Amino acid sequence: MAAILTEPPGPSDPAAARCAACGAAFGCGIGSAGGCWCATLPALAAPPVAGRGCLCPACLGRAIERERAADPARAAERARVLAAAGVAPVPRADDGEARARIDAAWAAKTMPAGALGRLQALGTRLALSTGRLPPRVGRCAMLVFAADHGLADEGVSAYPAEVTAQMVRNFAEGGAAIAVLCRANDVALTVVDAGTRTAQPPGFAARGARFVDARVAAGTASALRGPAMTEAQALDAIGRGAAIARALDADAIGVGEMGIGNSASAALLAARLAPAPLDAVVGRGTGLDDAGLARKRAVLGRVLAAHPDARSPLAALAAFGGFELAMIVGATLDAASRRVPVVVDGFIASAAVAVAARLEPAVLDHCTFAHRSAEPGHAVLLEALGAEPLLELGLRLGEGSGAALAMPLLRAAARLLAEMATFGSAGVSGPARPPG
Repeated sequence: MAAILTEPPGPSDPAAARCAACGAAFGCGIGSAGGCWCATLPALAAPPVAGRGCLCPACLGRAIERERAADPARAAERARVLAAAGVAPVPRADDGEARARIDAAWAAKTMPAGALGRLQALGTRLALSTGRLPPRVGRCAMLVFAADHGLADEGVSAYPAEVTAQMVRNFAEGGAAIAVLCRANDVALTVVDAGTRTAQPPGFAARGARFVDARVAAGTASALRGPAMTEAQALDAIGRGAAIARALDADAIGVGEMGIGNSASAALLAARLAPAPLDAVVGRGTGLDDAGLARKRAVLGRVLAAHPDARSPLAALAAFGGFELAMIVGATLDAASRRVPVVVDGFIASAAVAVAARLEPAVLDHCTFAHRSAEPGHAVLLEALGAEPLLELGLRLGEGSGAALAMPLLRAAARLLAEMATFGSAGVSGPARPPG
C-alpha cells in the first residue's frame, strides 16, 4: 500500500494508474506540469488498510484527511476556528431512525416510488439537516461577500482590482445579476464588504439589498510574496462571517462571493486541499485568453512552491485565501451548527466550504451545492467533497447566482414533504400487492 503513496505508476502504465474499485484515474504523471498527486499529498499517518474503500485520489485524500483530523495539532486548529466563529461542533445529520421516518413519509405520498428523483433526495437532505419532518424552507437569504486580493497585481485576472468595489455598489444598488435573481426568487440579499481596497463612501445606502461593512483590511497581500493574510486576520474574518450569518432570520442561506483575483485563490485552495494537480483546477476566471491563462498557471505554481507547509485548512486559507472566503467559512460553520441548510454557489464558494469541511466534516451534511461551474476546478472540488450539484447551466459568474437559482428547488422539495397528499388522505389506491 505504501507504494501507492510513494512510487506511483508512470504514464507508460495506464491501467495501473486507475483505481481497481471505481476506475477513477489516480492523476499520477511524474512528467506532467502538475506533478503527481502522490507527491503533493504526503501521508502524515499510516495509509488506508488494503481493500478498505476506494483508492482514487478523492477517496484517498478524504481518508488521509480523517487521519489528520485525529492529530492533536489538527484538533487544536479546529478548536481555534470554532472558537473564532463562536459556534459549537457541527451536528451530524445522517440519523438512521430519522431517515427511516423520512423514507416512510415519501412512501406514503401519492406517486410511484422514487418518481420525484433528485427532488425527493433533496427533500430528504433538508429534513435530515434541519431535524424537521417536514422541513421548513420559506425565508431564504443570500450572503455575497466581497474582497480584494493581492494576487490581482500579479496578472492573474482579466479585470483590474477596482472592479471589486464597483461591483459591490452594483450589487447593493440592485443592478447586478445576483440582485435580479434574488428579486426573481424572493431571496433577501445581503452584500458584505469583507475587505475591498476602496470602501464605499460614508453614508452609502443600499437600495433593494442590505449592505454590511465588515472590512478586515483593504485587501489581502500577494500570496506570491508571503501569506495572503495572517492567521489572526483569517480567524477575525471567520468570526465576522459567522456573526453576519447568525444575525439573519432565514430558514436557508446561500453563500456567494465577488473579488478580482479570487478564482486564483480558489484554485490554490483546491490544489492543496482536494488535493489535485494545479493544472486541473486553474481556469480562465473572468475571461483570460490563452496567454493570460498560461501566465496565471505559472504564477500560481510559484505561489504553491512558496508555501510548502500550508497544508492544514487554516494554514492554507491564510496563505492563499481572501477575506471573503474566510467569511464564507465562518458563515457556513455558523449556519451548519444551527442546522440551517447552506446553498453553496460555484467554484470559489465551494473552495471556501472545502476549508470548512476539512475542519469540520459534518458541515457537508448541511450543504447543498447549487450548480457545477464551467470553471474546471469546480468539478475537481465537487468530486473531492463527494457532492452532486443540483444544476448544470454553464455558469461562471459567481456572485451567488447559481445559489439564488437553486433556492426555489429547496422550497419545492420542502413543500412536497409538507403538502403532498398521502394515498390514505387522498383516497387513492396504493401500489398493487403481488398475488399470493
